[in-house]
Amino acid sequence: MKNFIWLLTLEIFFGNPGDELSGQKPITVDDIWTNYRFNPNLVPGFNFLLDGSHYARLENGNIEVYDIRTGASTSTMFAASMVNPDEVPGRVDGYTLSDDESRILLTFGSESVYRRSTLAYYAVWDRSENTLQSIFPGNKLSLAVLSPDAQRVAFVFQNNVYTQDLRDGEIRQITEDGVSNAIINGTTDWVYEEEFSLVQGIYWSPQGNYLAYYRFDESEVPEYTIPFYYDEPYPRWVTYKYPKVGERNSEVSIHIYELMTGRIAEVAIPADNEYVPRIKWTRQDNQLCVLTMNRHQNELKLELADAQTGSLKVLLEETNPYYIDIQDDLTFLPDGEHFIWSSEKDGYNHIYLYDMQGREVRKLTQGSSDVTKFYGYDAQRDQIYYQAASPSPMERQVFTVKLDGSGLHTLNNTSGTHEAQFSQTFDYWVDTYSRINQPPVYTVFDEAGRPVRTIEDNRQLASLQREYGVSPVEFFSFTTSENVSLNGWMIKPPDMDPTKKYPVFMFLYGGPGSQQVLDNWRGQNYWWFQSLAQQGYLVACVDNRGTGARGQEFRKMTYKQLGHYETLDQIEAARYLGSLPYTDATRVGIFGWSYGGYMSSLCVLKGNDVFKMGIAVAPVTNWKWYDNIYTERYMQTEEENPEGYHDNSPVYFADRLKGAYLLVHGLADDNVHFQNTAEMANALIAANKQFETYFYPNRNHGIYGNNARTHLYTKMTNFILNNL
Repeated sequence: MKNFIWLLTLEIFFGNPGDELSGQKPITVDDIWTNYRFNPNLVPGFNFLLDGSHYARLENGNIEVYDIRTGASTSTMFAASMVNPDEVPGRVDGYTLSDDESRILLTFGSESVYRRSTLAYYAVWDRSENTLQSIFPGNKLSLAVLSPDAQRVAFVFQNNVYTQDLRDGEIRQITEDGVSNAIINGTTDWVYEEEFSLVQGIYWSPQGNYLAYYRFDESEVPEYTIPFYYDEPYPRWVTYKYPKVGERNSEVSIHIYELMTGRIAEVAIPADNEYVPRIKWTRQDNQLCVLTMNRHQNELKLELADAQTGSLKVLLEETNPYYIDIQDDLTFLPDGEHFIWSSEKDGYNHIYLYDMQGREVRKLTQGSSDVTKFYGYDAQRDQIYYQAASPSPMERQVFTVKLDGSGLHTLNNTSGTHEAQFSQTFDYWVDTYSRINQPPVYTVFDEAGRPVRTIEDNRQLASLQREYGVSPVEFFSFTTSENVSLNGWMIKPPDMDPTKKYPVFMFLYGGPGSQQVLDNWRGQNYWWFQSLAQQGYLVACVDNRGTGARGQEFRKMTYKQLGHYETLDQIEAARYLGSLPYTDATRVGIFGWSYGGYMSSLCVLKGNDVFKMGIAVAPVTNWKWYDNIYTERYMQTEEENPEGYHDNSPVYFADRLKGAYLLVHGLADDNVHFQNTAEMANALIAANKQFETYFYPNRNHGIYGNNARTHLYTKMTNFILNNL
């Protein structure tokens, strides 16, 4: 196999009939995707401890404690040697500390289900007693959550909710009607997990007297079946519930279990509220906040539920002419009288302070920059911390402001992208800082923004950039014929000769709220793009209308016509790039994955006079084949918006194909079904259009595992060399 890959690598790097390498050490697909030579060092999985000056990290099954100021190891909180493999199989791969840090909830042998959901064994380590207690021994669970007093664990097994008392080991079964592909208790269905980023469906009240949980009745949701191929006579079939556009959703209800009495109250959610994307306890132990939305997702309510009766009263209502994105910024303050909420109601995403009667007290952030993350509230200093797309949409800075609106300032003083993680006391924070030409640097700062120490600087990766002679990524902007300014980046071939004409290879995603033109480290694709630049291609990316960090009107103007303005912008971007004095306008190609694959397909079809070739990986090719929460948020239903669906679905434009087209999909893609690629192939065949296709059995939307990424990127590289 290695010899085969080596020969492919020779073809990739020395088989281009065009420009020659300029003496740089060649960047290979194998080094990127098999050897992972260019991966940065990360600082994952650490949790700040309650004292604010120490943090814990999971390392080889051990939980080690470090001093945040010095980086010195101070103790081992948990050692893998304490586990008897006969009692808890598998290796420790995750942990959660109880609120008082007296107990640790450990996960063992986790396995993925869908994008965010897992199955795992769970156990609780008692730090004072030095004892390990299995949760529902011998069974893999969907989810487990410690109670606030660390005396109980709530968990989900085979679609039912249970609790286990850690003092006497008593297990209570709360629900009994859970059935696969019918009734789900305590976790969420596929579409909530994918589109609302919601897996957890059990929530303890602040004092642990109540347990709120989701119940999904997905009996009437249509099913989709995926084949898996092994060394067996017949495929294995996996069937799950997937609601496509216009189809029925799960009937969702919220229930509140009272531990002392065993009573269960159902929250009285009105029938016209299609979605319940979030629930969250207030500071009162008997008051649950329930977020509900209509099916069009342009009306949102925050409602307070009485834990005893399930009755509701409205706390806050919000409407939007387009749609409302769900976020996790809702924070009930310790005074019990106020809460934090973020909204786009003034045209940009900002943070607001409300009282518990739903009255706006004040707007805490200002201006024409979107708030992109809310980090939390520091009660001691009475201020919040957040990230914003400032001073430009292509940057991210960390800010703080007091609840009275005073004291606004940034904690950074360098251009680029800053991501923050704060200690429990907000005395220290770790800044993950990168730029588009600079790998991530992890630095500890104090609350005043003074650097304390550097945890990781990725100096070795910066050295590899020099060793391989990479070209700097350059930002640019241009104005379209519709007078819209668009941002982009480009990588020019090393030692570029301005008298030559270079082919252009474009990359895009382009989906609602996304952003590729951002001054941050771009990961493994950065190195692949550099390898293409080494071989004489100018690589570029442009963020079209509909992308993020430029306010609501720019982002939501694609409403009800996904793909229309985005395609116009990408075609104009290709024409702009092709007009540069050092580019060849007859050799422009484009590549995208998922929404980007949808976009590259539209571009190569509708822009057939501009694009010579296109690559589409895991594309949507007709919006009626995608899930309803995502698609209807932006497009409504096909019945309501037939023109929007027809005019922007690649399958209806297959007859326009002129250039080379590569269509790729994983056969086990539970997100964008292979159906999209199969139907696109049918349309191309019917139009008698030649194309190439690659499929990956047993691979999901990410197409990885057992050499799949190396295989795919080798194919894509050769396709570019042969067709552009």
